[in-house]
Amino acid sequence: MIGRISGRLDWRGPDHVLIDVRGVGYIVHVSDRTLSALPGLGEAVSLYTDLLVREDLLQLFGFPTMLEKEWHKLLMTVQGVGAKAAMAILGTLGAEGVGRAITLGDARAVQAAPGVGPKLAQRIILELKAKAPGVMAAGVGLSAKAEAEDLVIEPAAAPKRPVRADEGAMQRAASTADALSALVNLGYGQGDAAQAVATVAGDQPEADTATLIRASLKLLAPG
Repeated sequence: MIGRISGRLDWRGPDHVLIDVRGVGYIVHVSDRTLSALPGLGEAVSLYTDLLVREDLLQLFGFPTMLEKEWHKLLMTVQGVGAKAAMAILGTLGAEGVGRAITLGDARAVQAAPGVGPKLAQRIILELKAKAPGVMAAGVGLSAKAEAEDLVIEPAAAPKRPVRADEGAMQRAASTADALSALVNLGYGQGDAAQAVATVAGDQPEADTATLIRASLKLLAPG
């Protein structure tokens, strides 16, 4: 599967662009937000991509970060949310905004996207709220923007190796920092967020980032 496309921006449409990659033009569908952030015609551009395969159609969807791509894929797991609806939600809220709205149960924010009604917005919240912390936990690494290079295929995951005790401590510290960053991005105060994460980390020293976020949210918003 094509994981990223890098080339020259040749043409802009209302919801898609044409990217020339060494003489081959790829039509890539993008959100309004992504479209407005792209460079001018003739300039280098790079997007992470997801290929949607149907019986009579192949469509590439492009995203500035892997985080946005992951949210697009997750949104489409909800019944009634197709590729275009997911793009509309991301175009309205952005990747971070989607994570914030779903985590906090803000259906009105999701409903602000064109074509998303109140019932669908509520379904998205209910089905994805438990999964949102996991995506947010990975957000630090996934937020990096694609750089304009050659056509790239996503590499296979590296094999895991045993973790030494000192590495375990470093990973726990990193998980705590990432959880704190995620909570602050959701709008919680630095002090309250730090206290909640510290409490959870003390009770669950082996908790990963997603678990820290979930448990901290329960402390910060018990209702």
